[in-house]
Amino acid sequence: MDPKNGSSFTGFILLGFSDRPQLERVLFVVLLIFYLLTLLGNTSIIALSRLDPHLQTPMYFFLSNLSFLDLCYTTSTVPQLLVHLRGADKSISFGGCVAQLFVSLGLGCTECILLGVMAFDRYAAVCRPLHYTVIMHPRLCALMASASWFIGFANASLQTVLTFLVPLCGRNKIDHFFCEVPPLLKLSCVDTTVNESELFFVGVIILLIPVALITLSYGRIVRAVLRIKSATGQRKAFGTCGSHLTVVSLFYGTAIYAYLQPSNNYSQDLGKFISLFYTIITPMVNPFIYTLRNKDVMGAVRKVLCRGYDSR
Repeated sequence: MDPKNGSSFTGFILLGFSDRPQLERVLFVVLLIFYLLTLLGNTSIIALSRLDPHLQTPMYFFLSNLSFLDLCYTTSTVPQLLVHLRGADKSISFGGCVAQLFVSLGLGCTECILLGVMAFDRYAAVCRPLHYTVIMHPRLCALMASASWFIGFANASLQTVLTFLVPLCGRNKIDHFFCEVPPLLKLSCVDTTVNESELFFVGVIILLIPVALITLSYGRIVRAVLRIKSATGQRKAFGTCGSHLTVVSLFYGTAIYAYLQPSNNYSQDLGKFISLFYTIITPMVNPFIYTLRNKDVMGAVRKVLCRGYDSR
C-alpha cells in the first residue's frame, strides 16, 4: 500500500487538550462525573421502559433507542479521552481511529434520523390521537427504528471511506481528542476541496430528510394545537413536544456547526469544546429533559422503588 495515504501508519497522536495540562485535570473530574450520569440516566430510561407496562408505547420505544444510542455514542469516545487526560500516552492505532470515526459517524447520523422519526410520532399522537395506536403499529415502529440505524451506518461507511482516501503524507498528529472528520482532513498535504464538497453534499442530503420530517410534523402540530380552545389543552399538547424540540435544538445546533461549515471558518479550539458538548453533555441531559416534567416516567420510578422496598 502507498505509505502516503496513511494506511501504513502504526497510529495517530490525539493532541486533545495536551497544551493545557491544568485544564486536563479539571476536565478529567468533570467528564468522569458527566459520563457516570450519562450511564445512569440512559440506563434508567431503558430499564424503566422495559419494566413498566405503561411505558411500553411507541414514544418510549423510540426514547429507549435514543438512550441506547447515546450510551454507545458517549462510550465510543469518552473512556479513551479519560485515559488520555490522565496519562502521557495520547496514541490511537490506525485501525482504532478508523473504527472510532465509523462508529461515531454512524451513531451521530442514526440519532439525526431517529429524532425525525420521533417528530412523526409526536405528530401522530397530537394530530391523530384516535388513530395513534393504528398508525404507530409496533411493526412500523421497529421498521422506522431499523431504517434509522441502517441509513446512519451506511452513511458512516461512505464518509469514513471518503475521509481516509485523503493522502496524509506521513502526518499523524490529530489536533482533537478523538478521530473526527474536520481535524482528519486538516492532516492532508493536498487540496481537500473536492473531498470536503463530497462530504458536505452527503451530509446535507442525510440532514434534509429528518429536518423536512421535523418541520412538516411540527407545522401540523402547531395548527392542530391552535384549534384547541382550552388553554390547558394547548399547554398539555405543547408539553408533549417541548422535550423533543429541546433535544432536537441541542443536537442539530452543534452538529451543523461541527460538520456543515467551510473548513476555512473552522476553529480547532472551539471545535473541541463543541465536540465535548455533543459527545457528553447532550447524551447526559437528554434523559433529564425527557423525564423531569414527565408524570409517566416519575410514576414508573416510584413504582420500581416501592417494589424494591416491598420485596425486602
